[in-house]
Amino acid sequence: MIKLIVTDIDGTLLPEGTHSLDPEYFEVITRLREKGMQFAAASGRHWKSIDQLFEPVRDKIFYIADNGAYLGTSKRELFVHTLPRDTAMEIIREARKLEGVETAASCANQAYMEVQGRTWKWLQEGYQYNMKMIDDLTKVEDGIIKLALDCPFHVDQIAEEFQKKYGDKVKMAVSGDTWLDIIPLDASKGISVKELQESLDIRPEETMAFGDQLNDLEMLERAYYSYAVGNAREEVKKAARFQADRNDRNGVLKVLKTLL
Repeated sequence: MIKLIVTDIDGTLLPEGTHSLDPEYFEVITRLREKGMQFAAASGRHWKSIDQLFEPVRDKIFYIADNGAYLGTSKRELFVHTLPRDTAMEIIREARKLEGVETAASCANQAYMEVQGRTWKWLQEGYQYNMKMIDDLTKVEDGIIKLALDCPFHVDQIAEEFQKKYGDKVKMAVSGDTWLDIIPLDASKGISVKELQESLDIRPEETMAFGDQLNDLEMLERAYYSYAVGNAREEVKKAARFQADRNDRNGVLKVLKTLL
């Protein structure tokens, strides 16, 4: 029996940067909860962005935000992991040297940027982030749970270079076509799913998960019923046990409706 359903958002439930879900998802989630199944939305987004996206069912689901650095509900934090401060500051300074790269720093209750450019607009308008401008990201006093680097050129190459420099201190995950997410070593979507499973006493054999990108792989490993959507990267399709339809054809919704 399925007891926990976890799904990525962007690229899996809906196209990147979209801020509205098919309303039928809310009806289905409500019915799944009535049947005793827990539901978690897992994303590179900040939890407040997830909260707005799932507003009609916000009291019925869990949030795995910032690629697993944050686990909570609409009312409380359950687990929060922060980056080593010295390493975060070094990465911020290094990212400034890269052509076209813009960096956002996510903290538990706020996201910061020092450039009000395309990334600011994308996060605020597309993802409904609670953004704040600061003249220097290294002056952010709150614990940083994720650095998101918007890399318009060669994101995979940048990820490889940063992995060599900082891979022993932080975790890298390519998210979407241009994003490099940097999170604590002790955080990932997979780790958050494990924490949630343990707190709810739910086994991987009772878990269903959906994803499309490399940062979903660990999460899919925590679920026997692992699904890649039709538009997922090939690596994800190979790792998943099952395949759903594309996000623009409501592939996840189709699978969820079979559980009702």
